[in-house]
Amino acid sequence: MTAENVIFLAVVALAVGLFSYNVQRLVHYMRTIGHAENRTDHTLVRLRNLLTIGLAQTKILRDPGAGVLHAAVFWGFLVLTAGTVEVIIAGILPGFDFGVFLPRLLYQLFQFSQELFGVLVLGAVSLLLYRRLVVRPRRLQGDKIHSGDAIFVLAMIAGLMVTLFLIGAFEGVRDPAAVGPFRPISFALTSLVRGMGISPAAAATGVTVSFWAHALLILYFLNHLPYSKHLHVVVSLPNVYLSNTSGPGQVGVMRAMDLEAENAEQFGAADVTHLSWKNLLDSYSCTECGRCTAACPANLTGKVLSPRKVMINTRQRLMELAPLAVGDLEEFRKPRLDAGEGADAGSETAASAIANRLLDNYVTEEELWQCTSCRACVQECPVAIDQLDIINELRRNLVLMESRFPAEVQPAFESLERNGSPWAFNPADRGLWAEGLEISTMAELMEKGERPDILFWVGCMGSFDDRAKKITVSFARILRAADIKFAILGQEESCNGDPARRMGNEYLYQMLAKQAIETLDRYEVKTIVTFCPHCFHQIGNEYPQLGGNYEVIHHSTFIERLLEQDLVPLRGEDGRRLTMAYHDSCYLGRYNDVYDAPRETLRRALPVVNIVEPKRTRSRGLCCGAGGGRMFMEESQGKRINVERTEELLATGADAIAVACPFCMTMMTDGLTAKASQVPVYDISEVVASRLR
Repeated sequence: MTAENVIFLAVVALAVGLFSYNVQRLVHYMRTIGHAENRTDHTLVRLRNLLTIGLAQTKILRDPGAGVLHAAVFWGFLVLTAGTVEVIIAGILPGFDFGVFLPRLLYQLFQFSQELFGVLVLGAVSLLLYRRLVVRPRRLQGDKIHSGDAIFVLAMIAGLMVTLFLIGAFEGVRDPAAVGPFRPISFALTSLVRGMGISPAAAATGVTVSFWAHALLILYFLNHLPYSKHLHVVVSLPNVYLSNTSGPGQVGVMRAMDLEAENAEQFGAADVTHLSWKNLLDSYSCTECGRCTAACPANLTGKVLSPRKVMINTRQRLMELAPLAVGDLEEFRKPRLDAGEGADAGSETAASAIANRLLDNYVTEEELWQCTSCRACVQECPVAIDQLDIINELRRNLVLMESRFPAEVQPAFESLERNGSPWAFNPADRGLWAEGLEISTMAELMEKGERPDILFWVGCMGSFDDRAKKITVSFARILRAADIKFAILGQEESCNGDPARRMGNEYLYQMLAKQAIETLDRYEVKTIVTFCPHCFHQIGNEYPQLGGNYEVIHHSTFIERLLEQDLVPLRGEDGRRLTMAYHDSCYLGRYNDVYDAPRETLRRALPVVNIVEPKRTRSRGLCCGAGGGRMFMEESQGKRINVERTEELLATGADAIAVACPFCMTMMTDGLTAKASQVPVYDISEVVASRLR
C-alpha cells in the first residue's frame, strides 16, 4: 500500500464517518421528536410496495416525461453503485477490480453495464438540466423550493459520469489491453485522447487525476445529501417500505385517536413534536418534485394550499427545532400559552426556534382549510409520502385545542351534535322519502322476527336533500326489482361522522360513530350497502377503529353484481346512443380503488352507451370540491373547484354526466348551473332504474 493509498483510505474513512454521524443525527431527531408508531407489520405487503413503487418506480413513471428521466437516473445509480464500490476499494488496494474473483465474461458484462448505464444517466441528467434551466415547468417553481440545489446536484451527477468515462479513456491510452469492445464508450474516447497526442505517461497522470476527481465527487455527494433535499436518495426506499399509503391496511384511514387517554394534553398537532416519526421521515423523503401540488385541486384553481410546501415546512421546522428540543423533549411537547416562553434561555436564534411552531409560523390556517381530502397528493407522490396525514393532524389541533375553524362550519357542527346530520333537519324526517314505498325498517323486521339480506344505509343527503332523495328512491327500486330483501334504519340512522372527522372535530366524530355502531350492533347488522362513498369509506374502513366491523358495499359494486347475475329486469334497447361522461368520486376511487364497477354498471344498463373520459380520470380524476368538509364552506380564493371539473366534463361533448356520489351530484349540478349548461347529471342508479321493466 502506497502513501497515496493511505491518504485515500483516510479520506474515505473521514467521509464515511461524517456521513454516518449525520445519518445518526437525523435518525435521532426523527425518533426523539416524533411519537411512536408501529410500521413493522405486514412484511410481505411492504416488500411488494418496495419492489413496485420503490424499485420499479411505478409511481414516478405516471409522468411519462420527467418520470422516465428520473427513473433512468435511479436505475442507473443502482447499477453504478457496484462500480462505485470497485472504485473505492481500488483506491485502497492498488490493482483491485472485481475481475479478481468474477469469471472473465461476467466481469466484461459488468464493465459493459457500467458504461451503458453511465451514458443513460448522463443523457437523462442533461435533459433534466435543460428542463430545469430552459423549460422551467410550473410545478418546479414557487414554494421556496431548492432549485439551485437541484441544479447543483444534477451537475455533480454529470461530473461523476464524465470523470468515470475519463478514467476509462486515459486507461486505454496507458494500457490498450485494459479497454476493449466491452467498454465501448471508453474505447471510443481512448481513440479521441490518443489522437490528441497524449502519451502513455501523461495518460497515467490523467488516470490518477480523473480517479481522484471521481472518488472525491462520490464522497462529497455522499455528505452533501444529509444537508440537501436530495436526502431522498438515501431515505426514499425505506420510506416506501414503511409507508401505508398503498397498504398495508385500508388506505386513506385517518389516524386513530384515544380521547380518553389519561394525562392527554394534546390532540392533533400544532408542532413537529406532536407528529409521528413517520411524518418526519416523510419530510426527509420529500423530493420537492411538485407532483402533489400539481395534482392538488385547491392549488390548481389558484388557492394557496400546496402539499409540497407542507412537507418542506415540516422539514424546515424539524431542522429548526430539533437541535434544541432533543435535550428536553417533554418540555417542548407541552402546549405553550406564552409563545416567548424560554426565550431568555439562549441566543436569539434559539429563542426564535422556541417561539415558533409548525402551525401558523410555517403552515397557515388558510392553507389547511382549503384541503378537500381528495388524496390526489398522496396518490401522485413517487416516494409514498402521506401529506394528508399531517394536514389532518393540524386541523385536529385547530378544532380540538384552539377552537379555530371557519365560521361556515359552526352550523354544521351544531347540527351534527343536535340533529345527527350536518343540516338542521328533524331526525324524525329521515324516513319520509320512503312513504308509500312499503320499505321496512330494521325495527319493524325485528318485531316480526325477520332479518334482511342487507341494510340500506341511506345517509344524510339521501335522506334530506331533494335531489339526492331521487337517488335513494332509484336504488330502492332496483333492490325491489332484483328481489333483494332489505331494510333501512329510518329515524334511527344518523350521520356516520365523516364530515366532523375530516374537519378535525374528533370528539364529535366519535360520538356519532359510537352511536351508529351501537345501533348497527343492536340489530346484528352484517352487510351494509350505501350509495354515499363517504359513508362507504367511513363505516367500512374507519369504524373498525371503534369496534364496528361490517361488510360495506358501495351501490355501484352491488348493482354491477346484480346486473352480472342478470337479476335486474331491464327493458330492451331502444336504439338511442347516449354519450355519457363519468366523474370519479375521490372517496370511491383513490380511497377504495373502485373505478370499474360504476363504468361497468353504465355499460350493462345501457348497452348502446358511449362512455367518454375527461382529461383527468380514474386515479387522476379531479375532485368535485366537496370533500374534507369543503361542502360546508365557501371558496373565497381562486376559481371554484367544481366549475373547473365541470368544464373538463363538458369538454368531452357528453350528452349527460354520470356520478356515483351525492356530494358529487350537488357539486356538478352547481357547476353546470354556473356554466349555464343544460347537460343533465345522473347517478348511476338513476340510469339503471330508468330502464327497469
